[in-house]
Amino acid sequence: MSQQDDAVPGSGAEDEAGIALAVTTAADDDGDAGASPGSLGDELPPPDADAEGAAEGSDQPRPTVAELELEGEIAADYIEGLLDVADLDGDIDMDVEGDRAVVSVVGATLSELVGRRGEVLEALQELTRLAVHQQTGSRTRMMLDVGGYRQRRRAELAEAGQDAAEEVRRTGQPKKLWPMNPFERKIVHDAVAAAGLRSESEGEEPERRVVVLPVG
Repeated sequence: MSQQDDAVPGSGAEDEAGIALAVTTAADDDGDAGASPGSLGDELPPPDADAEGAAEGSDQPRPTVAELELEGEIAADYIEGLLDVADLDGDIDMDVEGDRAVVSVVGATLSELVGRRGEVLEALQELTRLAVHQQTGSRTRMMLDVGGYRQRRRAELAEAGQDAAEEVRRTGQPKKLWPMNPFERKIVHDAVAAAGLRSESEGEEPERRVVVLPVG
């Protein structure tokens, strides 16, 4: 799979700018008038400690199912408000998978909520996590999906990891992949491990990427 294959068709810069404005407006409506996608670093709960396989901190108790369901409800309410502000139609599904709440938005035309390579979706997820954190006071690993994007990406990235592992096994040379976010890197790491090889991440965000290593 080439890097170009990772691009997700969006609706253009104009539509994505409109979504960014809607996100900011929704944040303002939630009483967070000073927040913007570029100024949330000090307020967001820390990123997933286990995003690339690291263990959860021992001081962070596992949430109960009831707590995860509450996170899902808060997230769903926030996303519903955002859809209203952006004048978009979509149905919202809530679920619990393992130790995280999963909120999915399904609809006919939601590509503008995903963006190129999922950048808009990642920003929306962080804003939604912030909304949950503000109400619960606890760090959340809630996952947001739109139009089944993450499920499709999971399959694509698992295939990419398998292909890279086969190439490394054949050539005996390390294989460096394209930059990915933590969600994507973990899927590739898991696929490489399942293929019997090892991998590591190198570089700094947003250019951090997976390197598949030969045996030995």
